[in-house]
Amino acid sequence: MIADIPLPTTDDPTDAPFWDAAMRSQLVVQACARCKTARHPPRAMCPYCQSMDVDWARASGRGRIWSFAVPRPPLLPAFASLTPYVTAVVELEDFPGIRMVGLMLDRVSGEIGNIDPTLFEIGDGVEVRFVKFAEDVWLPCWRPRD
Repeated sequence: MIADIPLPTTDDPTDAPFWDAAMRSQLVVQACARCKTARHPPRAMCPYCQSMDVDWARASGRGRIWSFAVPRPPLLPAFASLTPYVTAVVELEDFPGIRMVGLMLDRVSGEIGNIDPTLFEIGDGVEVRFVKFAEDVWLPCWRPRD
């Protein structure tokens, strides 16, 4: 774990199902129960039809790097020991248009930090892995697919 990292709250009713699934190593996407449009991040109301009824769909956890960045220097002191680290925007394979942000994991060690950013390219295939940061916070991170 990273000391002093700012963590999300996981008890907000709007996105609690996302965090509950993450603790079970499952990636889920919120969808409108009326028009069936998937969305991320989770919201209380569908931006397309204004329905307040939601469903949750399980995602495969596979995607492609849509973009990535190597923050230098780290934006927060809590991340200094990890440099260089890679933050990726990943478009989900089974939910086109849905993009999630997460840290990249080393292909071999599965660790977050000290990663060579030249090993990644936009379009590379990745898969989700959940990393425990607190008892109730398991963050989706991304590992290169073989």
